[in-house]
Amino acid sequence: MEGVGEKSKSDDKKKMMVCIDESEYSHHALNWALENLHDSLSNFQLIVFTVQSLSDFAYIHASTLGVAPPDLITSVQERQKKVAFALLERAKEICAQRGIVAETLTEVGDPKEAICEAVEKFNIQFLVLGSHGRGAFGRAFLGSVSNYCMHNAKCPVLVVRKPE
Repeated sequence: MEGVGEKSKSDDKKKMMVCIDESEYSHHALNWALENLHDSLSNFQLIVFTVQSLSDFAYIHASTLGVAPPDLITSVQERQKKVAFALLERAKEICAQRGIVAETLTEVGDPKEAICEAVEKFNIQFLVLGSHGRGAFGRAFLGSVSNYCMHNAKCPVLVVRKPE
Protein backbone atom coordinates (compact mmCIF):
# COMPACT_ATOMS: atom_id res chain seq x y z
CA MET A 1 0.00 0.00 0.00
CA GLU A 2 1.28 3.45 -0.86
CA GLY A 3 1.56 6.06 1.81
CA VAL A 4 1.03 9.76 1.38
CA GLY A 5 3.86 11.28 -0.63
CA GLU A 6 5.16 7.96 -1.95
CA LYS A 7 5.52 7.46 -5.68
CA SER A 8 3.79 4.61 -7.45
CA LYS A 9 5.62 2.52 -10.04
CA SER A 10 3.73 4.27 -12.86
CA ASP A 11 5.05 7.64 -11.61
CA ASP A 12 8.61 6.37 -12.19
CA LYS A 13 7.93 5.32 -15.77
CA LYS A 14 8.59 7.62 -18.66
CA LYS A 15 5.57 8.46 -20.78
CA MET A 16 5.18 7.71 -24.48
CA MET A 17 2.24 9.29 -26.27
CA VAL A 18 0.84 7.98 -29.55
CA CYS A 19 -1.58 10.35 -31.27
CA ILE A 20 -4.48 8.97 -33.27
CA ASP A 21 -7.30 10.33 -35.37
CA GLU A 22 -9.77 8.72 -37.75
CA SER A 23 -7.13 8.21 -40.45
CA GLU A 24 -5.49 4.96 -41.44
CA TYR A 25 -2.13 6.72 -41.06
CA SER A 26 -2.46 7.27 -37.33
CA HIS A 27 -3.65 3.69 -36.77
CA HIS A 28 -0.66 2.46 -38.76
CA ALA A 29 1.57 4.52 -36.42
CA LEU A 30 -0.06 2.96 -33.34
CA ASN A 31 0.33 -0.56 -34.72
CA TRP A 32 3.91 0.18 -35.80
CA ALA A 33 4.79 1.44 -32.32
CA LEU A 34 3.21 -1.60 -30.66
CA GLU A 35 5.08 -4.00 -32.95
CA ASN A 36 8.45 -2.28 -33.19
CA LEU A 37 8.75 -0.65 -29.77
CA HIS A 38 7.17 -3.52 -27.80
CA ASP A 39 10.30 -4.19 -25.71
CA SER A 40 10.75 -0.48 -24.97
CA LEU A 41 7.12 -0.10 -23.97
CA SER A 42 7.77 -2.03 -20.76
CA ASN A 43 9.80 1.03 -19.65
CA PHE A 44 7.10 3.49 -20.66
CA GLN A 45 3.59 4.33 -19.62
CA LEU A 46 1.71 4.35 -22.96
CA ILE A 47 -0.79 7.14 -23.52
CA VAL A 48 -3.02 7.16 -26.60
CA PHE A 49 -4.20 10.68 -27.37
CA THR A 50 -6.76 12.15 -29.73
CA VAL A 51 -7.93 15.69 -30.39
CA GLN A 52 -11.49 16.82 -30.88
CA SER A 53 -10.85 19.41 -33.59
CA LEU A 54 -12.31 22.90 -33.62
CA SER A 55 -12.51 22.91 -37.44
CA ASP A 56 -16.09 21.59 -37.38
CA PHE A 57 -17.12 24.57 -35.24
CA ALA A 58 -15.45 27.02 -37.64
CA TYR A 59 -17.36 25.42 -40.52
CA ILE A 60 -20.69 25.65 -38.67
CA HIS A 61 -19.99 29.24 -37.69
CA ALA A 62 -19.13 30.22 -41.27
CA SER A 63 -21.96 28.26 -42.90
CA THR A 64 -24.61 29.75 -40.62
CA LEU A 65 -23.25 33.30 -41.04
CA GLY A 66 -22.12 33.34 -37.44
CA VAL A 67 -25.54 32.47 -36.02
CA ALA A 68 -25.31 28.79 -35.19
CA PRO A 69 -28.19 27.46 -33.08
CA PRO A 70 -26.91 26.31 -29.68
CA ASP A 71 -28.45 22.85 -30.16
CA LEU A 72 -26.47 22.43 -33.40
CA ILE A 73 -23.21 23.26 -31.65
CA THR A 74 -24.09 20.92 -28.76
CA SER A 75 -24.92 18.17 -31.26
CA VAL A 76 -21.56 18.57 -33.03
CA GLN A 77 -19.71 18.57 -29.68
CA GLU A 78 -21.49 15.39 -28.59
CA ARG A 79 -20.70 13.70 -31.91
CA GLN A 80 -17.03 14.63 -31.63
CA LYS A 81 -16.91 13.35 -28.07
CA LYS A 82 -18.47 10.02 -29.12
CA VAL A 83 -16.05 9.66 -32.04
CA ALA A 84 -13.08 10.46 -29.79
CA PHE A 85 -14.10 7.97 -27.12
CA ALA A 86 -14.80 5.27 -29.73
CA LEU A 87 -11.35 5.85 -31.27
CA LEU A 88 -9.70 5.63 -27.87
CA GLU A 89 -11.61 2.50 -26.85
CA ARG A 90 -10.59 0.78 -30.09
CA ALA A 91 -6.98 1.82 -29.50
CA LYS A 92 -7.09 0.40 -25.95
CA GLU A 93 -8.39 -2.90 -27.38
CA ILE A 94 -5.57 -3.00 -29.95
CA CYS A 95 -3.04 -2.40 -27.17
CA ALA A 96 -4.64 -4.98 -24.88
CA GLN A 97 -4.47 -7.61 -27.66
CA ARG A 98 -0.70 -7.13 -27.54
CA GLY A 99 -0.55 -7.26 -23.75
CA ILE A 100 -0.08 -3.52 -23.33
CA VAL A 101 -2.15 -1.41 -20.97
CA ALA A 102 -2.71 2.06 -22.38
CA GLU A 103 -4.11 5.15 -20.79
CA THR A 104 -6.27 7.32 -23.06
CA LEU A 105 -6.69 11.08 -23.21
CA THR A 106 -8.56 13.55 -25.37
CA GLU A 107 -8.53 17.32 -25.61
CA VAL A 108 -10.46 19.85 -27.69
CA GLY A 109 -8.58 22.25 -29.95
CA ASP A 110 -6.36 22.64 -32.95
CA PRO A 111 -4.62 19.25 -33.28
CA LYS A 112 -1.04 20.47 -33.65
CA GLU A 113 -1.31 22.88 -30.74
CA ALA A 114 -3.27 20.46 -28.53
CA ILE A 115 -0.65 17.74 -29.05
CA CYS A 116 2.25 20.03 -28.13
CA GLU A 117 0.34 21.35 -25.11
CA ALA A 118 -0.42 17.78 -23.98
CA VAL A 119 3.28 16.88 -24.25
CA GLU A 120 4.05 19.58 -21.70
CA LYS A 121 0.94 19.15 -19.55
CA PHE A 122 1.39 15.38 -19.12
CA ASN A 123 5.22 15.39 -19.07
CA ILE A 124 5.59 13.19 -22.18
CA GLN A 125 9.12 11.99 -22.97
CA PHE A 126 8.46 10.45 -26.42
CA LEU A 127 5.82 11.29 -29.03
CA VAL A 128 4.70 9.04 -31.92
CA LEU A 129 2.65 10.41 -34.82
CA GLY A 130 1.49 9.10 -38.16
CA SER A 131 2.26 10.93 -41.36
CA HIS A 132 -0.42 11.54 -43.96
CA GLY A 133 2.27 11.37 -46.62
CA ARG A 134 1.46 14.72 -48.22
CA GLY A 135 4.13 16.18 -50.43
CA ALA A 136 5.61 19.65 -50.05
CA PHE A 137 2.68 21.18 -51.95
CA GLY A 138 0.09 19.60 -49.62
CA ARG A 139 2.02 20.59 -46.50
CA ALA A 140 2.31 24.18 -47.75
CA PHE A 141 -1.44 24.59 -48.16
CA LEU A 142 -2.86 22.20 -45.59
CA GLY A 143 -0.12 22.35 -42.99
CA SER A 144 1.31 19.34 -41.29
CA VAL A 145 0.57 18.33 -37.74
CA SER A 146 3.62 16.04 -37.66
CA ASN A 147 5.89 18.77 -39.04
CA TYR A 148 4.60 21.29 -36.50
CA CYS A 149 5.06 18.81 -33.63
CA MET A 150 8.59 17.90 -34.77
CA HIS A 151 9.56 21.56 -34.44
CA ASN A 152 7.52 22.52 -31.38
CA ALA A 153 7.02 19.50 -29.08
CA LYS A 154 9.28 19.52 -26.05
CA CYS A 155 10.31 15.88 -26.49
CA PRO A 156 11.68 13.57 -29.20
CA VAL A 157 9.15 12.91 -31.96
CA LEU A 158 8.90 9.80 -34.15
CA VAL A 159 6.87 10.20 -37.35
CA VAL A 160 5.75 6.89 -38.82
CA ARG A 161 5.01 6.83 -42.54
CA LYS A 162 2.62 4.26 -43.93
CA PRO A 163 4.16 2.38 -46.89
CA GLU A 164 2.47 3.03 -50.21
